[in-house]
Amino acid sequence: MPIDDRIPRPEAGPVAWRSSANHNSMMDRFRAAPSKPSGSVELAYFGSSAFRITSPEGLTVMIDPWRNHPLRQWDWYLRDMPMTPVDIGVSTHAHFDHDALNCLDAHVLLDRLIGTYSFRDVTITGIPDKHATQSGFGTYDFKMVHRELNGVNIEPPDNPRSWDNCLVVVETGGLRILHWGDNRHDAPDDVYEALGRIDIALLPVDGSQHVMSHGMTAEIIARLKPKIVVPHHYYIWDLTTRGSTLMPADDWVAAQPRSRQVGGAVARYTPEALAGLETTVDHFGDHVAFDKLAWRTGA
Repeated sequence: MPIDDRIPRPEAGPVAWRSSANHNSMMDRFRAAPSKPSGSVELAYFGSSAFRITSPEGLTVMIDPWRNHPLRQWDWYLRDMPMTPVDIGVSTHAHFDHDALNCLDAHVLLDRLIGTYSFRDVTITGIPDKHATQSGFGTYDFKMVHRELNGVNIEPPDNPRSWDNCLVVVETGGLRILHWGDNRHDAPDDVYEALGRIDIALLPVDGSQHVMSHGMTAEIIARLKPKIVVPHHYYIWDLTTRGSTLMPADDWVAAQPRSRQVGGAVARYTPEALAGLETTVDHFGDHVAFDKLAWRTGA
């Protein structure tokens, strides 16, 4: 399906040419002898669906940074995500709340990765599938909106590019961390087989059931049986606008058999700490790993 040239092309895209940083640190890592570092894996939440994973060796991976829609017809966030330095940036799909790779000062960008990328103590695998489209149970039916207002059918297999999705699995420190993006819950069996063992699953959950119903989320958890489930893609009062129609995930979290409030924007995990653990929800709540006040005021 070709790009629709009727759509204006706003200023967006790679900004690495403006960065004063360089990849000297990656050169040093590339040349260094192989190592098997021990230690915890750090998971930091940046709001919306954005997470930074830090490997035991210190390599950083940011998945799904966010921005407002580039046409500026409606805003989901009070501002675009602040520019954030990381080693590797990854996007699961081409929606504005997941694809702001231009907000990362990164050495490596993996946009809608299909296949495997490996460097030092991190391996990232992208598994291609499709975005969720069963939206009738949410606050509004976005499938109907796209069909009636834009004349676009988002149902696979003939969906536009932005309704593709790549599930992302990050392996580091003996853990397998899955970022679901906005994938459909009823992915084919071969997709679930490719996912394999999942220790930590980052799943889109909010009170409006924007991406998936809570029943669909339960089906994913029952099939994957992860040790940890981390909700994302929910409303945060001083980050997300009401126009997003998103709601907090608090009620869903409270209804789960086992849940914990992280109490900050950063959690750390090791295989030993997760051994024998029954599926537990870790909730970051309104905490994000940057100064929201400075961000909102442009300080």
